[in-house]
Amino acid sequence: MEKTALKDAFSEFKNLKNIDRATMSGVLQDVFKSQLAKTYGTADNFDVTINIDKGDCQILRTREVVETVEDPATQISVEEANSNGDDFEVGDDFAEVISLESFGRRGILNLKQNLQGRIMDIEKANLFNKYQDKVGELFTGEVYQTWAKEALLMDDEENELHLPKSEQIPGEHFKKKDSVKAIIKSVELRNNTPYITLSRISDDFLEKLFEQEVPEIYDGLITIKKVVRIPGERAKVAVESYDERVDPIGACIGVKGTRIIGIVRELRNENIDVIQWTTNKQLLIQRALAPAKISATVISPDENEPIKVYMLPDEVKKGIGRGGCNIKLASMLVGREIEVWRDQPKQVEQEEEDVLLDEFDNEIDAWVIERLKAIGCDTAKSVLALDRADVVRRTDLEEETVEDIFRILQSEFED
Repeated sequence: MEKTALKDAFSEFKNLKNIDRATMSGVLQDVFKSQLAKTYGTADNFDVTINIDKGDCQILRTREVVETVEDPATQISVEEANSNGDDFEVGDDFAEVISLESFGRRGILNLKQNLQGRIMDIEKANLFNKYQDKVGELFTGEVYQTWAKEALLMDDEENELHLPKSEQIPGEHFKKKDSVKAIIKSVELRNNTPYITLSRISDDFLEKLFEQEVPEIYDGLITIKKVVRIPGERAKVAVESYDERVDPIGACIGVKGTRIIGIVRELRNENIDVIQWTTNKQLLIQRALAPAKISATVISPDENEPIKVYMLPDEVKKGIGRGGCNIKLASMLVGREIEVWRDQPKQVEQEEEDVLLDEFDNEIDAWVIERLKAIGCDTAKSVLALDRADVVRRTDLEEETVEDIFRILQSEFED
């Protein structure tokens, strides 16, 4: 019974993928030699021949024939060696076949357990190496189970891959057997077991989707220079073509949007702006802040200073975007903070019905008005055109104070 169990372990080991026969044979040799050393005190005088295909082995023990035995593990007396009618002399080598049964039931079970342990170690090492080489690649798998904090996916060989909630696009919900695309973010060992983490919010994930959908990118005719995202909201992809005959933006979008629409759907309708890359920072800023039109750009030589862009009142909201999304992504793309300033026309036409901030000095403290003027806002509408959070950050005023300012200014036009 124990011998049959050992052969089953042989068979399991033999069916392992991605392991060469030399490695397989070496591991089996180590397992048997280890057990022989435990049983007989040494394994130096044993030869183990493994038949992987049949799931069997032959163990040959060699001892020196001596007159008086001092070490039973390596020596045998002349009388014992010739007990079957042989003609051995002192100094000869006496070889005998050792059966598996000689290990005893406990020894055979120990062999099986050691072999299965080595099998698991090899499987874990193979899995780790396999996915370590695939970090950054696109993966498509089936959802096996979902929990509040993560979704568990399976590959074709039933290996587990983890998609944490923090790596999912906000608002996503998966069901069992859903087919999901993600990028392989990392592979690490946890308790000596490979832990493979996937991501759908990585910038690299969007880049790989473009490579998959746009042949010109895959072929190297178009290069993605930079990708920035606010997952589930908006993304900007800067591309460059090395062939003047290829329009990088048109190629990425496709005829009637056929190429980009698949990417947008995969990202839960995330808005994607494809812009042409340029090393001219001022031009790149203009393209990054589209559809807003910029009146002027001031780039300080100090890299720590924010870039100031001036826009007419009607363009400010477009430049900032919903919740400051557009300006944030533009800053990420350029690699430097960008501030939007209101470009006040020289003459304010009467029909604009705007009101100077100084007219509110009975409701708003003078020093607060001065703070607002310092960021380029000298009328009520110029303040209302900005995002509240942006005003808090740029003026260093309290949130409650800014809320009061917006309430006061808005009531003026409501009246």
